[in-house]
Parts: sequence; structure tokens; C-alpha cells
Amino acid sequence: MGLIRRRFWVWLCALAWVLFGASPSAYCAFDDGLKDREGPVNIQADRLTYEEDDEAYHADGDVLITYSGGSLKADSVILRKAVNTAYAKGNVVLKSDQDVLEGDSVVFNLDTKTGTVDGGKMFVARNHVFVRGSRFEKTGEATYHVQDAVATTCDGPDPAWSLKGKELDVTIDGYGTLKHGAFYAGKLPVLYLPYMLFPVKTTRQTGLLLPYVSYSKSKNGVDVELPFYWAISEDMDATFYQRFMSKRGFKEGVEFRYFLTPESSGVFYGDYLYQDRLRIDESNGALSRDWDEDHDRWSFFLQHESSFDNGYYLRADIARVSDRWYFKDFSSRNYYRQHYAKNPEERFKRVTFDADKSLRSLDSKIRFVKDWSLYNLTALARYTDDFTSPSNAATLQQYPEITLTAVNQPLPHTPLRFELTTSYNHYYRDEGQKGSLFDFYPVFSLPVSLGRYAQFTPKAEWRGSLWSAGGDDLTGVDKNGNRSIYVVGGMFTSDVERVYQINGKHVEKLRHGIRAELGYAYSPDVDQKDIPDYMDMIDEQNGLTYALTNTLMVKMNEGANGPRYREIMRLKLSQTYDFNGIRPDVSEERDHDRHFGNVDVALDFKPLPYFSVRSRSRYDVHDGSWLRTNNDMTVTTPRGDRVSLGYHYTRSLIEEINVTAMARINRNIDLEMILKQNELAGRTVEQTYIVNYHRQCWGVRFGWSESADDREIFATLDLFGLGL
Repeated sequence: MGLIRRRFWVWLCALAWVLFGASPSAYCAFDDGLKDREGPVNIQADRLTYEEDDEAYHADGDVLITYSGGSLKADSVILRKAVNTAYAKGNVVLKSDQDVLEGDSVVFNLDTKTGTVDGGKMFVARNHVFVRGSRFEKTGEATYHVQDAVATTCDGPDPAWSLKGKELDVTIDGYGTLKHGAFYAGKLPVLYLPYMLFPVKTTRQTGLLLPYVSYSKSKNGVDVELPFYWAISEDMDATFYQRFMSKRGFKEGVEFRYFLTPESSGVFYGDYLYQDRLRIDESNGALSRDWDEDHDRWSFFLQHESSFDNGYYLRADIARVSDRWYFKDFSSRNYYRQHYAKNPEERFKRVTFDADKSLRSLDSKIRFVKDWSLYNLTALARYTDDFTSPSNAATLQQYPEITLTAVNQPLPHTPLRFELTTSYNHYYRDEGQKGSLFDFYPVFSLPVSLGRYAQFTPKAEWRGSLWSAGGDDLTGVDKNGNRSIYVVGGMFTSDVERVYQINGKHVEKLRHGIRAELGYAYSPDVDQKDIPDYMDMIDEQNGLTYALTNTLMVKMNEGANGPRYREIMRLKLSQTYDFNGIRPDVSEERDHDRHFGNVDVALDFKPLPYFSVRSRSRYDVHDGSWLRTNNDMTVTTPRGDRVSLGYHYTRSLIEEINVTAMARINRNIDLEMILKQNELAGRTVEQTYIVNYHRQCWGVRFGWSESADDREIFATLDLFGLGL
């Protein structure tokens, strides 16, 4: 009986390998076809026999075979060695790890790795997919052909959605082809599918993605986008976006991503709208348009980065659009907003600009970097599209910019420290002044300790500039000139702290730190009337700057990974006293009656993991009013609710209240709200309301949005487990 069990086990290992495409080593170890099994095997049956004439193993009556990683249940099991075929009949259930295959009867040939299952049901745990059909035919190592097929990722006998068809070809590791089928919502057929290719795995797979549908009153009309994903290879993929807007026309887009090596990757996106037919007559400040004819609209984006040996690095961020109205017209939905700074650490999701209708300019950059331990060399080319000007001819372009930077470090054989920034810039534009600029900017310092709590650091800086100017309107400009400015001063800093023993449930200690800073800087008034306008003016200095910073930090009770520290507050106040008098914003003359500058206030406050406040403000001490203040408060809950309240104010320019909220009503329903109110103009900039309804295998998202120039209704559907 022991020998029969041993041989039965070897056959069972092979059967599991054939059915699920698993490596035999996952279940048992082979050595010349026979080796001790890994883990115990238990065979239960009313009868277990071996027939030598036809070399067949028989197990009959409530057969249950359990082994490491799986089990086989059936009314009877026959393994015929002569033809290398396995037969299982009556309520067959074969489990391999979490994958399950059920059927009325199972026949498999272990040589060809093919066979059939009548009345079969399959569950693939990797992506939670159920497939059933009147007959399964295993046609290859990991492929099946299913007749009268039903596929879904929903649990239960009555799935919320399913794909049904006369024929289904499915691959265990990930995709399906449906013929003569339909998409069902419950028991209701809602979409006929004569042929459909869809992914059925967690890894990348070619197939249709779910469509996006919306309606906007003024901008796009009926708006439908149907993406198609193409898994080109392990290192490349592409997504094709087909978008129809009833008021504008047909827009095509493509995203191509490549991952050449772990150190080299990139993404290219481009779209084209053939002859936008929407008639528009509007003005916005100095900009106006009267579009009575069709216009071709386009955009493209290229981001590439490569790291090389010995500290070399290349990155390109290039973005262009057909016209300065592009992001205003397509701000509600575009590729760039969908991929904006989702995760700075994740490749392909690092669009560096917010493609909102308020975007004022767009930069394209290419940089090549060489890093050493104490030095950095960067070559940069930059092109800027200015969306606030009717023409880009006067916009200053910068290429190349070559910068050598030395970080703060000891000056050899002296007690001094030094840092250095030296650069060469070439500026270009079609209209206006252009030319080149060379800057040399060394800084020397001498840190001196004044005991345990204080330090004084005298500092000397020198900035030398050489330029060569050309272009238009050079009246009063020295075409080949130089500028030399020095700055001398010093910084006194003092740090004190006290640690309080809390011994609370979560907090062990509290540290209160105070840093006081007092600095002085002097530089003479240098005549700079002859410099070209692409150079920055450097003001004279004769001022005392003082700042006070308070910090609170807690040490949490030690967990499995040791102690944790969290800064719960940082408050910094700073101001400058100018001995010569503050220069007003609207005059070149100094006001000798005003010596105190504005007070800057910076607050970061996070006393609890679910509550935070961030504030950046500037206060005018002479007028007794705020010049600007930007305040944001965020509250979250452990279950995922979130409310953010923002107040942004700049005197005579901006006063906005922004509210975003997401509430989890229950396990299936989320509500979202976005409200942006322009208090200065007394109007609502945006209000958006979204309902998310999600179940175990599907979700739907409905929304309504209204802005100053449009209203939109949109909806999306997610079928979890399928990339449709």
C-alpha cells in the first residue's frame, strides 16, 4: 500500500503541474522521476488498488487526496500509466494553492498537457476571476477553450456583472478572448460583443480600458473617451486614447512608455484634435480670440531620465501645446492633470506642472548633470511658453545654462569654509534684448563656537558678472560690461531646548526647542543702469535680520521597529531692520522714515496624525494689514474621510476659499466635494460633487461640476479585476 501511495503521489504532482501550469518543484521534488515528496500526502478512499494488466491506479468512493499546496476530491480517480492519462469523475474539485478547478468529469493527458473538463468551473486567485462553461478544453500549457462561457470577478452565484459568450479562450496567466458574447449587468444584457479581447491578470496585458463619459454644456458637449492598452513587451507599452466631443470633434492621443533599464526610462504623450469646430469669441486681459474657423489643436509631452556610471544623469521634460488657450479649453480632463505629481517617486507619474486653466506659463527643460561628493556640474536648456502674452516673441529663453556648484566645505589648510556658484547663461528671444552672462559667486565663512548654546559665523561674499548684450532697444545698455558687488556680514545663532518626560500611552517624551538668529549684511549701492534687462538687479544692503523659531517634537513609545519621532509644530517669525530705510514697491526712492520691514510668519502644526495646519503669511507693520496669507487645514479619519480647508489671500490680487472633502458614508458609498470661491470677485470658481459607489467587483463614479464658463456631468465605471 505504501508503494501505491508513493506512485499515486508522483502522478498527482504531475497532474497539478499540467492543470495549473505550476512548476513541479512547487509541489514535489523530482530526481530521475522519483524522489521523496515534500510534506505529507494523505489519500482517503473506500478502495485503493493497482491493476498490473493495464498499469492503472484506482481510487474509488469519496476520494480525498491532500498534499502540500493542494487537494483533489472526486467520486473516483484513475491514473493509467500506459497512456499517461488521468481520469477523475463525479464532483471533481482540484485545488492548487488558491486556484480551484471543478467539474463533473476531468480527463487529462500528462504528455501533451491537454484534456477536457465537462461542466467545469475555474477560479484563478491571482486576479480573482471566475470562469465556468459547459465544456473546458485545455489546449496548451496554460490555455483553455471554454464553450458557453461565463467570466466574472464577482463573488456569489448571481454576479453583479459578467461576460457571457459562446466561446472563450482564456490564459491562466492573464487574458481572454470572447466571441459572440455580451456584457451582462446582473441578468440583464446591456452590450453585445461580437469579439472582445480583455486582460484577466494583475500584470500588464493588451486590452480595452474602461470608457469615460461626460456632458458639458458650453465646452465639449457629449464627451466620450475609449482607451486601448497595448502591452508591447516587458519593457514597453502604449495606450491609445480615442475621444469624441460633439462640440469640437474627434481627438486622438497616444501614450508610449519605455523602461529600457532600471536606470533609463521615459514616457511620450501626444494628442491631436483635427479642426476644433467650436466657435469662440472671448477676451481675457491682453488676450482675445475670435475663432470663426476650424482650428487644429495639439499637445505633446516627453519625459526621459537616464542615470549613468560615475555620477552622470540626464533628464528631459519637454511639453508644448498648439495655443495658449489649450489648457483653458481642456482643463476639466486632460492627460497632464491625470498624471500630475501623483507620486514623485513613481516613474511615469511625475508631470511637473498642474495643467489647470490658470496655468500662466509652460517650461520645457533638458538637463545633464555630473555629481561629485562636493561638486555639481549642470548643463540646462530651457524654453518657456508664456500664456499671458499674445505673442511668445518677447519671452526670454535660456539655453544653455552651465552651472558649477561647490557645496559648503572646508577651505584646505585654513579654518575657513567656502561655497561657490559659477554659471554661464545664454539668453535668446526674437524681440527685445538678448545675450550672454557669466557669473562668479564665491562665499567664505568662519564658524566660531561661543559655547554650548551659541555660534557666530562671519561671512564675505563677492559676485562678479560679465555680459555681452545684443538684440533690440539697447539704449543706455553697455553691450560688453561687467558688474562687481560684495557683501559682508555675519550670523549669530543660539539653540536651547528642554525635554519633558510625558510617559503617556503613545508619547514618551516632548522636546521644546528654540532657535534665535541675528544676522547683519552690508553691500554698497552700485550703479546698475547699464545692465541688460535679462539680468537681475542686486539691491544695496545695510540691514539687520532677526528670526525666532519654536519647534515641538515628540518621541513615541517604542514599537517593533524601535522609537519614532514626529515634529508636531514649527513656528518661525522673521523681520529685517534696514538702516538706510525701506525701498517702497512703487518708487525708486528710499523712505527714511520706514526702517522696519515686513514680518514673515511660517507655521507647520500637526499635533495629531489626522490633523494638520500649514500657514505662510507676510504682515505689513506700517499699514497694519496682511500683504498675503496662505492657510491650509486638513482633517482625516482612520477610515479614510478627509476635509481640507484653504484660505489664500494676496492684497488687491487674490482672495480665495477652497474646500475639498471626501466622506465615506458606508463601506460602499463615498461622497466628494470641491468648492473654490473667489471672494475678491464675488463669484464661484468651481463647484464639483461626486458620488462613488463601489462593491466587491465593480464601482461607478458619478459627478457634476460647474465653473464660471461651463457645466459638466460625467460618469465612469470600474470592473475590478479586468482592465476594461
